[in-house]
Amino acid sequence: MCRTVDLRQAVLAKNTMAARVLRAELTARGTTVVNLLSSPGSGKTALLERELLLARERGVATAALTADLATENDATRLARSGVPVKQVLTDGLCHLEADMLAGHLHDWLPDPTRLLFVENVGNLVCPASYDLGESLRVVLASVTEGEDKPLKYPTAFGLAQLVIVTKSDLAGPAAFDEAAFRAHVQRVNPGVEVVLTSVRTGEGAGVLLDRALAAADGGSVHAPVMARAGA
Repeated sequence: MCRTVDLRQAVLAKNTMAARVLRAELTARGTTVVNLLSSPGSGKTALLERELLLARERGVATAALTADLATENDATRLARSGVPVKQVLTDGLCHLEADMLAGHLHDWLPDPTRLLFVENVGNLVCPASYDLGESLRVVLASVTEGEDKPLKYPTAFGLAQLVIVTKSDLAGPAAFDEAAFRAHVQRVNPGVEVVLTSVRTGEGAGVLLDRALAAADGGSVHAPVMARAGA
């Protein structure tokens, strides 16, 4: 008699358990994790650099961990903000996992750290399924990626607690249809907030930081239908 084992489900279940433990440990020390997901080239690093600068100006104890397959370019950029930054090289792995994150935080995360921003590997497929112990999951997409991005990656956008549109200053040249994009987001994730930002013009500056602080203070965070269905 043959028995089929769904290895993917087993891996995800193990990760979920590790994420719960990590979330509890970080919450106990007063740290809130913000998980940032996007495709490569979305402008995620530029936006995060600006938000880290704002956090430092406001006196918010903040740190950032950034993951890439190779190079430490993003960490070098984020370190310009003056907050503690750590680079994780995944050596080909297309996403972070909770136990991997916990290992990198051990003996590194400064105390106190109120907010920890995790810049996940640039990928909207693999990272979408892995809880990192975050209290706020943010998915970013630039105007140059097209209005149908939420429909192409329904899991990533469907589990988002905040959606950020980047490079809004290029909406005109890119012929970006904001109304269509918002409609597609609501189709896969009813009720989630969508925010337009531009690092060049300053549009939406501080919104990510404000939402992260609200989550840290125990404020209401969007509960995606997809997440409730899978619970």
